[in-house]
Amino acid sequence: MRRDRRAFVRRGALLGGSLALLRAGTAGASALSDAKAVAPANTALETIHQLRTTHGNFADKQVPEDVLQQILQASVRAANASNMQSYSIVVVRDPALMKQVCTYAGPRMLLYCVDHNRLKATAEHLKLPYAPGNAEDFVTSCVNTALAAQTAVVASRALGVDSLVTNGIHRGDMERVWRLLELPETLCFPLIAVVLGYATEEAPQRKGRLSGAGVVHDGKYHRLTKDELDGLVRQYDDPAAHLGLNDSWRSEGRQHYLEWLFGSWLSRSAKPTTTETQMLRLLKRSGFIEPNA
Repeated sequence: MRRDRRAFVRRGALLGGSLALLRAGTAGASALSDAKAVAPANTALETIHQLRTTHGNFADKQVPEDVLQQILQASVRAANASNMQSYSIVVVRDPALMKQVCTYAGPRMLLYCVDHNRLKATAEHLKLPYAPGNAEDFVTSCVNTALAAQTAVVASRALGVDSLVTNGIHRGDMERVWRLLELPETLCFPLIAVVLGYATEEAPQRKGRLSGAGVVHDGKYHRLTKDELDGLVRQYDDPAAHLGLNDSWRSEGRQHYLEWLFGSWLSRSAKPTTTETQMLRLLKRSGFIEPNA
């Protein structure tokens, strides 16, 4: 078993090395108990295909500290531009505080922030110039941060821990996140939250994913034909595909699921924004967007 895990780590390039530090303890041994039955190189793929989202139904069971630390150590192994790790991870342990921050709660929450404060402070400590703070820095750091968050999700699943990835931090008064967690006002922006715990029950099925035309483009970008668009609509309408957020659209008299998605759920984005949004204002305050943008 231990030899199998070492082989798995050696072949970790399959995930960009993001699971390289998953030296599973007791919890990990249970989660990977079938490793001998699966070729080590495929264990990572199996973990990815087992990913699921837990919506608030976390059991009253703590994530052991050693398991949490393994998740964090895997998270920081994610690929990142110039190895600068331009993000910060805030670990929240108080469920009441989590609820205020992201509207969900569980045993642990990891808040992933785009953050250049550590880099800036280090440069100033050495009396070296470093002036981040434009749209390019923000986009690059968003990629770094999202990769670290997703790696934490994969590592959690490998260790038998369920997760909920949420942008609930962007709902309502976003400034509360800065106040509650004492985030720096400049060069720091909360991007995504990952709530960790153990689900009270297994989901009846995994959510489906599109993987064909319109998602994967071979060689060059492919504009969808009418027939392909009709095919996408049929996929969303197919109950067996599990692509939708709910099944109520039929009972509400809609012909297609996407009529509910675009007409109700996403109706706020149906028209271009004509005024400055809260998010744009806070991005300007953080220094990541040029003031005149």
